[in-house]
Amino acid sequence: MNEVKITVGGEMEQEASRQFIDAWHRAERGETFHERHLAFESWDTLARVLTGKRMELLSYVRRNNVTSVRALAKALRRDYSNVHADVQALAKAGLLDATSKGVHADYDAIETRIAI
Repeated sequence: MNEVKITVGGEMEQEASRQFIDAWHRAERGETFHERHLAFESWDTLARVLTGKRMELLSYVRRNNVTSVRALAKALRRDYSNVHADVQALAKAGLLDATSKGVHADYDAIETRIAI
């Protein structure tokens, strides 16, 4: 399973070290896995990246073959420039891949851990 693991708050450096060690041990055991780890300083930072419209966009991309940002904007019935900005923001965050072949989200699940 391909996963995106999101951590909000807490000691990000310690969490990154723990994730690295965990991945190292899994690789030593011969496990194959693909996951991305994203860390946000606070809930507010996460909320600025994962807005409601962007979550809707991610959900659509996960369920459909999207050939272009223009096709995505049309399918979502949204303005092209707004969708383009959202795709860029989500790609920068590591949640989407936008290439000449289309827009893709190559993971099966997003797991979120919020440290208080």
